[in-house]
Amino acid sequence: MIEIVSRERCIACDRCVEVCPRNVFDRGADGVPVIARQDDCQTCFMCEAYCPADALFVAPLAFPARPGSPLRDEARLAAAGLLGGYRREIGWGRGRTPGAKFAVGPELPATPPPIVTTVTERTEIGEGIGDTISDEVTR
Repeated sequence: MIEIVSRERCIACDRCVEVCPRNVFDRGADGVPVIARQDDCQTCFMCEAYCPADALFVAPLAFPARPGSPLRDEARLAAAGLLGGYRREIGWGRGRTPGAKFAVGPELPATPPPIVTTVTERTEIGEGIGDTISDEVTR
């Protein structure tokens, strides 16, 4: 859930306001976005990913952090390199390596296995006696 908009780092570009699918932010009087509807945040990290100034922190929680939580301490998060950390991890931003180059997961085969489907046809043979013929089809 969105926890921090750093007034020191924000450049008032409104990218976070534009990309948020839940309309969590309002533009502040000074141009710096404010978290207006935190409970509407779906923790999608879009705002943090698109912030060119690494001014946002989205906590990996589905609910707001408690008052006094380290997840709300901007200085501590900045010192730990967590402001804009998601953007850095996915490799967005100048001078960063795209995260897909280091993605982990199962080995994928060079070519996908064939899809085998069974097709059934109903044919009439003789005097109304039905017979079923099945063929395997490989695509």
